Amino acid sequence: MASERRISQVATTIPVRNVQALAACSADELTAEALDRYIRPDIDQDAVLEEHSDELPVIDLGRLLNPESWEEEAAKLRFACEEWGFFQVLNHGVPEEVVLNIKRDIQEFFKLPLEIKNLYAQQPGDLQGYGQAYVVSNDQKLDWADMFAIIAQPPEARDMKRWPAQPLTFRKSLEDYSDELKKVAGSIATTIGKILNIEPELMDDKYAVQAVRMNYYPPCTSMSKMVLGFSPHSDGSFFTILTEVNSVKGLQIRRHGAWIPVKPHPNALLVNVGDLLEIMTNGRYKSIEHRVTINAQMERLSISAFHNPKFDGVVSPVLGSTTEKVLYKTVSVGDYIKYQLSNKLDGKKALDHAKIDM
Repeated sequence: MASERRISQVATTIPVRNVQALAACSADELTAEALDRYIRPDIDQDAVLEEHSDELPVIDLGRLLNPESWEEEAAKLRFACEEWGFFQVLNHGVPEEVVLNIKRDIQEFFKLPLEIKNLYAQQPGDLQGYGQAYVVSNDQKLDWADMFAIIAQPPEARDMKRWPAQPLTFRKSLEDYSDELKKVAGSIATTIGKILNIEPELMDDKYAVQAVRMNYYPPCTSMSKMVLGFSPHSDGSFFTILTEVNSVKGLQIRRHGAWIPVKPHPNALLVNVGDLLEIMTNGRYKSIEHRVTINAQMERLSISAFHNPKFDGVVSPVLGSTTEKVLYKTVSVGDYIKYQLSNKLDGKKALDHAKIDM
C-alpha cells in the first residue's frame, strides 16, 4: 500500500494561515489585506434555492439489501445517481455509538490549542495531516476552513504517526468509524455494480482506499456572506460518504444552474458520486459540483470519507450498449487523483482531463 502514501506525498499545497485562529482575532487585529484573500466577489453569481432543500433523494440501505425490496430501492438509487449525484442514506447500519464517538472526538480535536494540533501538521509535500489543500498560488482565493486528512483504509496503508493521540480516544473512534464506513461503501458499490450489470469482482476494489478528511468551518461574523468554506468542485473519488458532525447547514449542490442547500438529516449519511464513478459509467452517473457556505454565528464540522480504487489501478468506461459513444479515457487512478489534488478547486474542470476530445 505504499502507492497510497506516495500519492498524498506528491500532491502539494502552499501553507496558509490557520483560519480558526484568524476567526478568533478581534476586529482591530484583522487587516484588510489578510481578509481580502477570502472575499469572493462572485459568490452571488447564481441563485440559491432554499425552497428545494428537502428534495434530496433518500435511500434506505436496509431495503436495498433486502431481496424483497431491492428492485424498488435500486430504482431510487439509480435515479439519485443519474439525476442528482447526491443522496442521503438511512438505515445504514453504522452503530449510533460509533457515530457519536467520532463526532465527539473531532469536536474535541479542533478545540485543542493550535500548538497541539500543529504536532500533526502537514509536512512539506504531504497532504496527510492538519492544514489545507488545493492552494497552488499566492494570489488565489482561499477557503474559510481548516482540515485534517489521513488515509484510513486499507489498515496497512495507515501512517499512525499522523493519527492524533489527543483526545485519548481519537484513534479508536476513527478506526471504528472507518471500518463501519467501509462496510457501507461495500454495500453501495455492490448495488451500483448490480444495477449496471457489472461483475461483482470488478467492483470489489472500487472502494479499497479510504481517505478521511475532517473539516472545520469557523463562524465568520463580519463577512459570512462574502466567503466560502469550500470552493465549488466535484470530488475526484469514486464516491464520497459525508457525516455532518453538528448539523449546521452549509453544504450546497449545483443543480440546473442554481445552488440547492442540503438540509442535514440527523440520522443519515450523505453520499455523492465522484469523478471516477462518472468516468466508469461513461457519464450516466454524474459527479456534482458542490460548495460550502459559512454561518455567521456557528461553527460547522463534517467528515468526508473519499472511497477510491487502488491507486495503482485504472478506471475504464463501462458502456450500456455497443452503440454508446465513449466519452472518457481509461484513466490511471493514481494519476487522476494526483492531478485533482495538485490543482486549485474549479468546478468540474479536473474531469476535463479525462474526457475524449470530440
